[in-house]
Amino acid sequence: MTGRERMEKMLKFEPTDRPCHFESTFEIGPEAFGRDFPKGELTDYSGAALDRFIGECVEMYGLITERYQWDAILAWRPWCQPDMVAATKKALGDKIFVGTMLGENCWCIDYICGFHDWMTFSEQLHERPEELHEHAERMTQSAIDKIDRLSDAECDFILLVDDVASNAGPFIRPEQFAEFVTPYLQRQIAHIRKRGIIPMFHSDGNLMPILDQILTFGADLLHSIDPMAGMDIAELKKRTYGKMAIMGNVQCSILQDGPLEGIRESAEYCLKHASPGSGYVFSNSNSIFYGIPLGHYEYMLSVFHDFCKTYDGTAPYEAN
Repeated sequence: MTGRERMEKMLKFEPTDRPCHFESTFEIGPEAFGRDFPKGELTDYSGAALDRFIGECVEMYGLITERYQWDAILAWRPWCQPDMVAATKKALGDKIFVGTMLGENCWCIDYICGFHDWMTFSEQLHERPEELHEHAERMTQSAIDKIDRLSDAECDFILLVDDVASNAGPFIRPEQFAEFVTPYLQRQIAHIRKRGIIPMFHSDGNLMPILDQILTFGADLLHSIDPMAGMDIAELKKRTYGKMAIMGNVQCSILQDGPLEGIRESAEYCLKHASPGSGYVFSNSNSIFYGIPLGHYEYMLSVFHDFCKTYDGTAPYEAN
């Protein structure tokens, strides 16, 4: 079974030969391969230099997916670039899913911190809500334009990256979230689906107070199921099974700092509770970021491989 076939079945909650696996990013290339992605952005290059830049990025994606047997790859560097998606799809897309990330598309913690400010946002939220709606509409139209260009590049899936919660819960009250965030993400995801792309959604934090709203977005998969915010993947499986696949939950802080016993415990918990009945992608709860020891990631994968030896993909899901 190829990674592409495995992902297609997983998203439909159909049996697979093993659980799917990939990570949102892999930023420890120097430790794994003795090389890293080239520096800069697409706009920094032209002509033959641009071709080399794209080629070197695609080579890195190929090294990662081949060594670690990923079932999908997000073209994250540089991210949300149709040319990079198209090149990666041409090189790798016959066997795995090729997608990218799209952010800065709705009101969320990252957008306010990076492009707005909390004082102004709070004033608008309570005194000038029409300004928030106007800006949300502009973000949505920009996202739709990017989605169209990614569709033309034959992108398989888009991960909308919007941190809408902290460990304490959503960044605004659920009723405010229903007004200022949910309808805009519903429209964006509907457009992703209309263009023949698989929609996925990412947020860190405690999403439980708005999980019912997230289920109305129309996304096929939710990442990253943050255990440090109290997100229990066993409970998520109960709430989402048959409606939306889930990905993640191996605790990234333990993956970074250890011990190995903690990595095993976290990985085994995820696999035990989330893999039955399909609809789960094994991964950590954030990304393979700089600072995670390569040995820790490969130990996590050894736990995964041990689990796969006895995995029965036809076993039904039974909520505990």
